[in-house]
Parts: sequence; structure tokens; C-alpha cells
Amino acid sequence: MLTLISALLLVLSSFGSALAQSCGDADNPCVLGERSYHMLLPDGPTDASTVILLHGGGGTGKGLLKSGLAAQALERGYAFIAPNGEHPGMRWPKDWSVKADGMQHPRDDIEFLHSVMADAVERHGVNGERILLAGFSRGGSMVWDMACYAPDFATAYAPIAGAFWDALPESCTAPVDLFHTHGWDDRTVPLEGRSFGQVVQGDVWASLFVLRATNGCTNRQPESSEIRDSFWFRYWSDCEAGRIDLLLHPGGHSIPKGWSTMALDWFEARLAE
Repeated sequence: MLTLISALLLVLSSFGSALAQSCGDADNPCVLGERSYHMLLPDGPTDASTVILLHGGGGTGKGLLKSGLAAQALERGYAFIAPNGEHPGMRWPKDWSVKADGMQHPRDDIEFLHSVMADAVERHGVNGERILLAGFSRGGSMVWDMACYAPDFATAYAPIAGAFWDALPESCTAPVDLFHTHGWDDRTVPLEGRSFGQVVQGDVWASLFVLRATNGCTNRQPESSEIRDSFWFRYWSDCEAGRIDLLLHPGGHSIPKGWSTMALDWFEARLAE
């Protein structure tokens, strides 16, 4: 009898999990009007924390379902969300509506990301209060925009290889916790930025200057720094509010090995503060 009951409970549990994720896998994105997102849910409760990763220009949310960050998030019991940046008719239709880049995007992605999060909370019961927003390249630039113009969207922000585009904002709305990662040898999005005619990638150092002013970091130089393995870490942890951490690595336009672990450890440290 106990064996039968246990089997029944297992079946019901599996059925409940299937109901919980009615959409989001590689072949069945969750649809919001003309937009969509992919997601993965952990085994067990889905309300621990939520990790959102934004793809680079030309990428898709589907392609991020097998990323290291997705695997790490699920292992830690977090929900993982990968929205699709879509702008039909644009030169780069798989992209994000980054502000100040000189292009007239037909859709507002700040509004879209809020809609994605609201839908995921309602439809899947994920945590809408403890959120890490990360992104690569153009997705990283979109993370900077969210941190600056919609700072209450996430608990913490982790852009990689992408920052503000010119013209940079004079200031941001409120302080945030931000962990920026960039390669010394990045030729696609150089640390100093580059121009495409009238379209200009912003300078990462200038982006950090803007955010330090918003966070009330009184010193230009970081409070501390360290070299660990091949990584150079710089920490602005003595600001009036929020903190900024910078990870520089010797690679190019890429996500360095071990970044997912470091980013989630950093996120959990922010949650513990």
C-alpha cells in the first residue's frame, strides 16, 4: 500500500511540474503578444530566486537554455529566464532597444522585460523580488540601461562585454549593485568603445564613472583590487549606496570560463547583505 501511495504521489508531483511549466522550453516559448521568452524551472519550489540572461546581438533566448548560467541557476534552485530581443525590420532584428545608440527601435525593451517578469511570476510562480539580470554584448548594454533607467527591476545586475552607448546618461535614477565583466582583448566591444559611423559604442570607463557618481562612490579608484588566477578584480564597495565590482580577463569578446559560478556567488553575497 505504501509503495502504491508513493508511486501515486510521484505521478502527481510530475503532473504538477508539467503544469507549472506550460511553456518556455526550446520549442515552445512563452508568448506575450508579438514577443516571447524561454525559461527553465528547477526541481521543487520555483520561488527561490530568478536569473535572467539577455542574449547578444543576433542571438536568441533559446540558445541560452544550454548556457553555463542556466545550468548553474537550476543547480542552485533558481528559475532561469531567457527573453528574445526582436525588432523586425531593423538591420539587426535579433537585438535590444538600447538607448542613445542612434537607432529608432520599434519596441521598448524596458517595458518588455517588465512584462516578461510579471508573466513569469503569474504563470509560473517564480520569485519577482530576488532577481539577477545578466546579459552579453548588446544584452550587456541592455543590462546597463535597465540598471540606470529601471533600477528597481532587479536585485543586482551583471553585464558582460557591453556598456552604455553614446551619448551616455549624465546620471542614473538610483544606486544599484553591478558586476561588470570585460575582456582586455575585446575588439568587438573594446573597453574604450568604437564607432560605426554615427553610432558609437560607449566607453566602459565612462559608464563606470556615471554609475559611481549615482552610487555616491567618492573615490575614482576602487577601495580594493586583487589578481586571482588570470582575473583582475576591482571593488568599489565603499559607496554611499550600492556597490560596483569589475572583472577584467585576458580574453576577447567572450564569457570567461568560471564566470557563471562567480556571478551567482556574487549575487548570493548581495542577497545576504
